Amino acid sequence: MSIAGGDGSLSKQPKNTLRDSVYTSLKAMIVTGQIPPGSRVTESDIAAKLNVSRTPVREAFNRLERDGLVTGRPRQGYVVTEFDINMFREAFAIRELLDGHATELAAAAATDKDKARLRAMLAECERLAAIPDRTTKEKFQELEVGIDLHRVIAEISGNAMLHGMLCGILDKCQHYVWTELLWLDEWKIARDEHAEIVEAICAGDAARAGALARAHVRGSRENVLRLLQAKSDYQSFLAKAS
Repeated sequence: MSIAGGDGSLSKQPKNTLRDSVYTSLKAMIVTGQIPPGSRVTESDIAAKLNVSRTPVREAFNRLERDGLVTGRPRQGYVVTEFDINMFREAFAIRELLDGHATELAAAAATDKDKARLRAMLAECERLAAIPDRTTKEKFQELEVGIDLHRVIAEISGNAMLHGMLCGILDKCQHYVWTELLWLDEWKIARDEHAEIVEAICAGDAARAGALARAHVRGSRENVLRLLQAKSDYQSFLAKAS
């Protein structure tokens, strides 16, 4: 996936934009597996790869550590978090509770401006989906819009603490959602489910909106569990065969 500008560099961007771009680019490399779980990475490695100074890279690593995607090691750089079934189960169990409640609150609180914002995000996903022969970058952009839809719904709920907690959980779930969408080709199903959730919010139907949101998370959890279990079984098979 191309994560930098046309010349392969992010360094020509304004300071604030550069800081966010480095964070987004590094996060994308981790979520999409370009930097595999368990890998050791350093500020100098990433700075050279993105053609930027180490300062925005250091800030990006600090943010990613708060997201739970990397762990800092003194004098050794950072290690990309290993993703396992236990972590996955915990993250998605909490997400189902928070997402469902946030969606119910959003259905009761959404203004016309909020509804237009949600519909615009759905339209952006459809635009990205319609691009012929999509690149990994364009697929990742759709993933991010889909994840951000849940962040915005939590924001509309009006509960700042709920919004903050859900955003933290979504950061931890993003790698799993990418795996589901990419390997099971669940893109259209995700778009359709998001559209149903938004429709229920716009109709002010809190019970239906919450139920749809919880079902959406449960479906994603079951899909990823199948993938993780298949990977675990395959690794066990290889170990026994060797």
